[in-house]
Amino acid sequence: MAKKKSGEGKKSYGSSGGGGQWRWLWLTLLVIAVDLTTKSMAEYYLNRLMSTTILPFLNFTLVHNTGSAFGFLSNQSGWQLWIFVFIAVAVSLGILAWLWRSNNKHPLTAASLSLILGGTLGNLYDRLIDGYVIDFIDFHINDYHWPAFNIADSAICIGVFFFILSGFRKA
Repeated sequence: MAKKKSGEGKKSYGSSGGGGQWRWLWLTLLVIAVDLTTKSMAEYYLNRLMSTTILPFLNFTLVHNTGSAFGFLSNQSGWQLWIFVFIAVAVSLGILAWLWRSNNKHPLTAASLSLILGGTLGNLYDRLIDGYVIDFIDFHINDYHWPAFNIADSAICIGVFFFILSGFRKA
């Protein structure tokens, strides 16, 4: 009976060279395209700070967010824009480096990082072009409203959830 060589029979998800997980960047591009398209539609069809009811728990409300998540630092004089731009660029470069160096990694990790990257770049685009992020999804239960968000924010949250989940998989 022949003896198995070391590593034989193991499932391999990456390639042998650099950029083994860059094939997941299609997901990043999809997030950016959907995010920028929906933000453009929100700007065109919605009046700022006026709600349009979609479902009993969902409104579309155009908001220009100069802060970060939940409007954090939005009441500042504008210096926060460059802090958020720096953070987005640093996170994006870190994710790209991770994807480049990641060979034989589980696809859930690469997909989650691609979602985070797409959301980060979608919001970075807004900050660089407009000086604020366009939010328009207003989820609420009765009179309690979650802060308005967008597709990029959703992709980041979903990406973080799956990134954490990927940490619990079997090694």
